[in-house]
Amino acid sequence: MRDTKGPVAPVRNPIADPARRRFVRGLALGGVTAGLGLWRNPAWALNAQASPEILRGTDFDLRIGALPVNLTGRQRLATVVNDSLPAPTLYWREGDTVTLRVSNRLAEASSIHWHGVLLPAAMDGVPGLSFNGIEPGETHVYRFPVRQAGTYWYHSHSGLQEQTGVYGAIVIEPRTPDPVASDRDYVVVLSDWTDENPARVAAKLKKQSDYYNFGKRTVGDFVRDVRRDGFFATVAERRMWGDMRMNPMDLADVSGYTYTYLMNGKPPAANWTGIFSPGERIRLRFVNAGAMTIFDVRIPGLQMTVVASDGQPVKPVTVDEFRLSAGETCDVIVTPGQDQAYTLFAQSMDRSGFAAGTLAPRAGMRAVVPVPDRRVPLTMADMGHAMPAAAGSEVDHSKMDHSAHAGHDMSAMQGGAATAGIRHAPTEFGPAVDMRVDQPSTRLDDPGVGLRDNGRRVLTYADLESTFGDPDGREPGRTIELHVTGNMERYRWSFNGQTMGEAGPIRLTYGERVRFVLVNDTMMDHPIHLHGMWSDLEDEAGRFKVRKHTINIRAGQKLVFRVTADAFGRWAFHCHLALHMAGIFRVVIVDRDGADASDHGGHQHG
Repeated sequence: MRDTKGPVAPVRNPIADPARRRFVRGLALGGVTAGLGLWRNPAWALNAQASPEILRGTDFDLRIGALPVNLTGRQRLATVVNDSLPAPTLYWREGDTVTLRVSNRLAEASSIHWHGVLLPAAMDGVPGLSFNGIEPGETHVYRFPVRQAGTYWYHSHSGLQEQTGVYGAIVIEPRTPDPVASDRDYVVVLSDWTDENPARVAAKLKKQSDYYNFGKRTVGDFVRDVRRDGFFATVAERRMWGDMRMNPMDLADVSGYTYTYLMNGKPPAANWTGIFSPGERIRLRFVNAGAMTIFDVRIPGLQMTVVASDGQPVKPVTVDEFRLSAGETCDVIVTPGQDQAYTLFAQSMDRSGFAAGTLAPRAGMRAVVPVPDRRVPLTMADMGHAMPAAAGSEVDHSKMDHSAHAGHDMSAMQGGAATAGIRHAPTEFGPAVDMRVDQPSTRLDDPGVGLRDNGRRVLTYADLESTFGDPDGREPGRTIELHVTGNMERYRWSFNGQTMGEAGPIRLTYGERVRFVLVNDTMMDHPIHLHGMWSDLEDEAGRFKVRKHTINIRAGQKLVFRVTADAFGRWAFHCHLALHMAGIFRVVIVDRDGADASDHGGHQHG
């Protein structure tokens, strides 16, 4: 038995494979416990074809409350909206004004944030910034005009309620006919569920940051790498990771050891199903509502044509697979031509489990569910430098800084920050930061670890191109550089080595165009979300590429995006991984003289 009272090293049970265990627990939902009457599941959990409740119009009543659920064979209490997990899908229309009355029936404060939706700051739903939150027994009224179209979502911004079920999709229908025609339209909400108290999960990570990581490299991996790369190169690579005190398999903080991955609120065995007739064009609106999970999505046997990213239209690009980070949305068109079932397969980035459902011409059908891909470790190239080209060569470790307080400074191996034009704030040098990357690369055409050279056509940010030109057209007047930083052993996350409480806000002047340079000095992916304003991603040449509200930045990567400060107020700017958000967070204040005020939230360039 594993001791759950302290940060002991986990012992692998060969019959306790996380993915297999989650699948077996899902089987209980579909038959055993429901059939024996041992635990009555909510109606939405018993009907594989049922999607979340749909609410249409301009006037909505939403109730946040508690609901008993059984997703794994064990009874637990979820926090839900209108007794539905996920929350109801809201259908709005561009140009309308919507009114949403949100009642809190919990014993704690709650909130709803409308993710990616442009609205007045007072309606944004972030306690402490836009309002005080919704106290128990209270009803808060949100009212705002709908200024856009596309696929978005909503979720609680209070505590860890998003993890326990307060999330749902938003579909905003365009005022004019949609240029993307389809015969059927399905929302596919991906999420992660744990039977543990999420606060307990966070406490375990603070004590032992790799508590849920069962994917560490083994002797067998060493032998395989020696055969492929040679003994000396393999030993040098292992030694380098050891000197950095980092684990190249640390791709996700929370894994399938505790998570059950859901599709529209259902585990894989419950088999959410979308019905089609062969030859129909089906629009699938994928939403990653996972609290801590990045999903890789594919439909074996079907190609997907991506038509929108984060609700905004993009030039169509056909792929076999795409990575969807927490907070992102992606619309695809598929055209199944055969009278057969197809599996919607969304494996976690760390390959510890998957969500799955089915597209089928008839209810009850199911295709083969793929085995998750092999977990692929990070490489030294991912971290900002490459291993020796020739087998047998050695790395000069004397040139690497491994002091406990300085962290691992990549500049010793790459020529320094000045060469790459990267600036590290003084606050990045200290116990809060265990790593810095001084030669990050943009690599927009790189699909990321685990997706390279897998035999499938994988979507990258280089493939995404908005159907419209630069919506602003002006050259940014100044640049703000922010580094995503952290200390894994302390499980502390930050921007520029500082949490929100330690740093001042980022101040923008209303109407100005600002360029943000985002550098990931950690070894994990981070989805960065700016509330209230669009983030216009640039290509390597500095040209406008694609408009997004959430930008995933990989380990050792630098991304550049532009923001037009066209929304007065106080806005949140943060990582969308729930357990990173408290540290990787800044307040962005847009007012009439923001640029004249001292900026403590990031480095300013010219």
